[in-house]
Formats: sequence, structure tokens, C-alpha cells
Amino acid sequence: MHIITTTEELRKFSKELRDQPFAAVDTEFMREKTYWPILCLIQAAAPGTEAIIDPMAEDIDLTPFLDVLLDKSVTKVFHAARQDLEIFYRLLGKVPAPLFDTQIAAMACGFGDQIGYEPLMRTLLKAKIDKGSRFTDWSRRPLTDAQLSYALSDVTYLREAYPILKRFLEEKGRKHWVEEEMKGLNDDDMYFVKPEKAWKRLKLKGVRPKEMGAIVKLAEWRENEAQTKNIPRNRILKDDAIFELARLQPKDTTSLSRARSIPSGFERSRSGAAIINAIEKGQRLKKDCLPQIEKSERDKIPADVLELLKVLLKRQCEVFQVAPKLIAATADLEKIAINDNANVPALKGWRSEIFGDMALRLKSGEIALKLNDGSVEIIELH
Repeated sequence: MHIITTTEELRKFSKELRDQPFAAVDTEFMREKTYWPILCLIQAAAPGTEAIIDPMAEDIDLTPFLDVLLDKSVTKVFHAARQDLEIFYRLLGKVPAPLFDTQIAAMACGFGDQIGYEPLMRTLLKAKIDKGSRFTDWSRRPLTDAQLSYALSDVTYLREAYPILKRFLEEKGRKHWVEEEMKGLNDDDMYFVKPEKAWKRLKLKGVRPKEMGAIVKLAEWRENEAQTKNIPRNRILKDDAIFELARLQPKDTTSLSRARSIPSGFERSRSGAAIINAIEKGQRLKKDCLPQIEKSERDKIPADVLELLKVLLKRQCEVFQVAPKLIAATADLEKIAINDNANVPALKGWRSEIFGDMALRLKSGEIALKLNDGSVEIIELH
């Protein structure tokens, strides 16, 4: 097992990776007590080569490997890539490219919704992966042989699975499906939360317009604090506390102390003063500068239409062997149920060919669904 702890070793290994058309990549990290993930290991494998990179080794410079991630001639293969990409986005300031996510590819090949790494490798390669080291402390040194073996298996199997999935997609003419999904992984907002947009992470159900300014500024303050102090945002202020403070809108330490979500004595701290200041800033925001609270349309959704769309989606996905979540989420179906022109992916491109067009025809009465020997069939009515 090749464990890289020096820049010179990494330079040689990175050159081997750049000589190949693709490289499987994975990371091990910790973030339970921090805002930013702590990178503990990098695993990489390409045809004919594989290694574990220790980013915590003294004086190691990751630049040679980071250059591989930016090399357009090498496809970077991940499984469920978002968290790994967040780490590399912080190091590079951009997303590695080009990308191939085997979880998304597996969904396009009909292996189920958001299939995990271990079951996918078991299905494709008959692989047996010992998951005993998965939740160990990756920041402690030395790492055990079991940890290292587990970590390396995350990319050696991935290296074998990639050509299988790629061939499957090409044979079914679905390569462009995955390429389209990969574009979504280039969105900067997936990997870095701008404090002024932090309110978007909150569930705004039941929020009144006069509370919105305080919510925006409290969420912004919390995100800034979490990023600056490098601690989880909920250790600064929980979501429920933001909503309670937005309702109460305390103007001084005395009124702040009455908030049930605020610990005793907190109101006299620097953070207490910052919270009052954030609420005051929110109150001064002009109405046209505030986010618009979308009115819930759930009451308008005809339950029978929604259920029919769910049945049709399941039927179409079984016929075309594609994961339902890759086509439409429940929220998308709800929008389609009340609006034929809903701005959802399911009514566009290849998804429309598989499901969207049929969904609109079902709504308009051009087709019907029939149960025949336990299977759902489509009947043409016009």
C-alpha cells in the first residue's frame, strides 16, 4: 500500500495520474466540531496506479495533486461527490473538472435512488467492503491498517466501476443525461454559503413578512460568526432561536433575556449585543429589499392528481430503468399537478421525453392508467 507523505512522492504519483484518461478520487474528513471540513486523507486510483495521500503530513504541498484535479484531460471520478468537492473547492477556489459521479450515473442506469457506494460496488463488482472503519477518527495518527485498507478500497473499486457505468450509459444512449447532471455540480453556491444568502437554508414556513428582515440579518450574522470562528452554525445560534428572535424582535438586553431559546446570561455577552444589532438592521431593510415569501400552494394541489403522477412516474422509471429522483422530486410533481408550465426539470429535455410529456397528457385526459396483471399500463384515449 503506497502512502504518500512527501511532496516529491506526490509529484511522481500525480504525473502517473495525469498520464491516464481518468482518476478515481475520494477523501476522508472530519467536521463534527468545525464549520470547515478538516481534510484527513485523499485517496486516488487510475489504471495501473493507486495511493493514499496524507494531507496532514508535515510540510507536504498538495499542489501537484490539485493540478491533476484541474487537468481537463483527466476525468475525475467520485461517488456522491458533493462533500468531496466542497473540500477541493475550498482549496482551489473552483470545482475540479471534468467530473463523473458514479451515484448519479447509477441512477441514470436504473440502480435506484441515491444508491450508496457499498451496495453499488456489490452489485457491479461482487465486492465485499468492510465498513468497520467508516466512522473512525481520521485525524489521529498513526492510522491503522484496517483504516488504510478501507480508505483505499473506496477508490480501487471505483476505478473498476467507472468503465462499466460509462459503457452502460453509452449503450443506452444516456451519456448526455449524466453530463447534464454534472453541470449542476459546478454551482458555487453548493460549496460556499455567502452570509447574505444564509437565510435560504432556513425553512420559512409560517414566517410573517414583518419578521423577514430580522431573519435575514440574524442568519447573516450567524453564518459570519460560524465561518470566522470555524464552528458549526448551530453552536452559534439554532434555527429555532432565529425564528423566535424574529418574532420577539428584542430591542435591549432585558427583552433579549426573555427569549426562551437564549441561555441565561447570553444577553450580556458580545453575541447578545450583536443579535440586537442584527435585528435592528433587519428592521431598517426596505420592503423591496426583502426576499419574497412564497405563499404555500399545497392546499391547491389536487391529491388525486398528485397520486396519479406518482404512479405514472414509478411506471415510467421502471420501464426506462432510471431512478425516480433523477426525474422528479415530490415538490416537482406538486408543481406539475397545478401548473402545466411549471418550471421544473421534469418538463424539460430528456426528462420530458420519459415522463414530462406523459404527465401533461395524463392531466389533459389524452391517456389513462390501467392495472393489468399487477402492472400499470398506459391506454391511449385520443
